[in-house]
Amino acid sequence: MKPTTRGTVAAVLTGVAATVSATAPAAAAGAVPVPVPLQGVSQSLGTRTPEATLEVPLLTPGVPEGPRYVTGRLLPEPILPRLPISGTLPGVDLRAPLPGVDLRAPLPRPLGDRLGLDAPAADLHTDGPGLNLGAPLGAPDPDRFGLPELRLPEAGLLAPALRTVAGGELGAGPAR
Repeated sequence: MKPTTRGTVAAVLTGVAATVSATAPAAAAGAVPVPVPLQGVSQSLGTRTPEATLEVPLLTPGVPEGPRYVTGRLLPEPILPRLPISGTLPGVDLRAPLPGVDLRAPLPRPLGDRLGLDAPAADLHTDGPGLNLGAPLGAPDPDRFGLPELRLPEAGLLAPALRTVAGGELGAGPAR
């Protein structure tokens, strides 16, 4: 292998390794914190603005469970399996100045108090919809010389499911 090819391969592998190592902590956390830049608004208006940080969730598709064959049925259950997806609900951390009134001042101005909302990211587990069908024919019946029994066709929709426990805290207190 030529030295230039070897150098190119090394550079590509280094870039891939850097990308994977940079995204691994975010993927392990389940959510990526994103600060909302409001400093420009604060400087242009000449007042204090809220501080906000959002958490953007990373969704991870799971593996659907395979079909199960049931005795007496020609088609497996379910025909279309439900797809599980795991992730987190978006989180938010918001701190806003709470203006107070100073009776000695001509105009209301902030006294340093704040109003805060802290809603951390919560685990989220979902299962997509699925489909279950029943064939119009039953299993071969030995009493009828091996002919299948006729039945009405069946169709069923497996409802989607959503499981999470969300929480948050709203409060007021001194500025930090």
